[in-house]
Amino acid sequence: MEKRIELEKRGRKPAKITEFVLDNCRSTNIVGLTDEFVALESLSLINVGLTSLKGFPKLPNLKKLELSDNRISSGLNLLHASPKLTHLNLSGNKIKDLETLQPLKELKNLKSLDLFNNDATNMDNYRDKVFGLIPSLRYLDGFDEHEREVDDTDDDEVNGNDDGDGDANEDDSEEVSEEDDDEDLEEGGLLEDDSDEEDYIVEGELEEDEYEYDDDEEEQDEQQSQQPPAQQQEESSPARGKKRKHEDGVEPGN
Repeated sequence: MEKRIELEKRGRKPAKITEFVLDNCRSTNIVGLTDEFVALESLSLINVGLTSLKGFPKLPNLKKLELSDNRISSGLNLLHASPKLTHLNLSGNKIKDLETLQPLKELKNLKSLDLFNNDATNMDNYRDKVFGLIPSLRYLDGFDEHEREVDDTDDDEVNGNDDGDGDANEDDSEEVSEEDDDEDLEEGGLLEDDSDEEDYIVEGELEEDEYEYDDDEEEQDEQQSQQPPAQQQEESSPARGKKRKHEDGVEPGN
């Protein structure tokens, strides 16, 4: 566990770390996790192999503790050094009776407790007894005292995800709405650009036709330039050519 802790620190000072995940690092006791982690708010020790909480440090700001899939059967009194604890997951451990849970009644801020897959869940009136033991408890195994499942809002609160101002979700929705509006405007702009492009293409085709017409005229001019001067003059001035022919026809009669 000590090596894993050093790895997860990533060069950070213990007093600056607020969240720590040590899942699947094998150890029967807490080793290497010290009182220096005073800012720690979330700690996960899932499937570590813990048989007790011996060595658990004082974590005054700890709110969420994941201890599922271990072999803990006692020693929950060591959690008293974390008075701000609101979420505790002990599912998949070896807790057998209500007496083992007695220390949890001292946790005045505990709102969510998970004991799924413990022998203690087989007690008669199990849920009523646990709710009666811990007055601050709102959810046991994901359901409240009236068998209503935890909703999304309460789930964020008991898991320490509430931002405290209650406006985070609203701001997010507004931001998304603004992004959607921007996307709609962009799409509208693309449509207008497409129509402009079509107009431009049509104009280009017309210009190309004009160029073809000009080419025909140039070709005719070139052919005419290659003809004898007299023929060029007749073709360029057909009316004058007719007049000369008429005059020529008169002279022989005279």
